[in-house]
Amino acid sequence: MSNLELPVLGQDDQVACCTPMVREPLGEDAAIDLAKMFKALSDPVRLRLLSLIASHEGGEACVCDLTGPFDVSQPTISHHLKVLREAGLVGSERRGTWVYYWVLPAALARLSSLLQAPAGAR
Repeated sequence: MSNLELPVLGQDDQVACCTPMVREPLGEDAAIDLAKMFKALSDPVRLRLLSLIASHEGGEACVCDLTGPFDVSQPTISHHLKVLREAGLVGSERRGTWVYYWVLPAALARLSSLLQAPAGAR
């Protein structure tokens, strides 16, 4: 296993993590984990990278497809992808000389369930 394929600890229990925060307050551990995800998404380049990966044909994108749309260097893109990976938002796999990235559906589901507003909310 390469260092690009390290699993995110505790990721299996993230799928059913979150009751919408309008129903009950977050626990300390959940807040710490979710803050890492939101912090990773707080950068415009990382948010765009996540969007590019998620909307890429086949649901995964080669790093070679991710460097063109940005006015930053390749090492900077690699850093941002590392932050997204460490936050548990994307997975990656090396195939030959390229690394491919995909969005982890469980992470998006976790964020989505946390932010759900109750029906009829203002």
